[in-house]
Amino acid sequence: MEQNALQPTRAETRREHLLETARTLFIEHGFHQTGMAQIAAASGIKVGQIYRDFHSKEDIIAAICERDVSEWLEEEILAAAVAAGDLRAVRDWMDRFLSCDEPVEECRLMSEIVAEVGRNVRIAEFNRSIDVRIRTSLSAALRAIASREDCEEDRECLIDLILALGIGVMMRRGFDPDLKIQPLYRCVSAIIDERIDALAR
Repeated sequence: MEQNALQPTRAETRREHLLETARTLFIEHGFHQTGMAQIAAASGIKVGQIYRDFHSKEDIIAAICERDVSEWLEEEILAAAVAAGDLRAVRDWMDRFLSCDEPVEECRLMSEIVAEVGRNVRIAEFNRSIDVRIRTSLSAALRAIASREDCEEDRECLIDLILALGIGVMMRRGFDPDLKIQPLYRCVSAIIDERIDALAR
């Protein structure tokens, strides 16, 4: 029987289930307290099959990050906004870096990833490739808003500021689940709008 191109294969379904199970365990227990045996028990997938799908726990972490970034970054939405010259849509797309409406558990997972970058060379390398991808998208957004060649250094600095503030807001939310996020978002967004306006002048 021919597989429908839009339907996931059994292997893809199994891998997706494994990633969701591992993600939940990583949020609950952290990377270091979660072993392959726990992932196997919780997912119902044998350890041997897990190792056929993923060579290591780092590969599972990398796959989770890759999937999450692809879903969250929405590069096609940015590309369409840039192509259409829709600067409001470009700026709306940029809001994803500053607003933190993710569940607190997602903020905790991000904290785990940031901590792991400092401990694990493979995770650090993978995160550098994600950073390049994110910076490329932010650069495209800022170039659409401020295309002058003489402001390249300012654009790069603004990208660093956006990423630092965005990660900082997420970390604060992980530390303080009751954090009033909307006033903080308005404050951070106003700072970024001011810097974007300065670039566009």
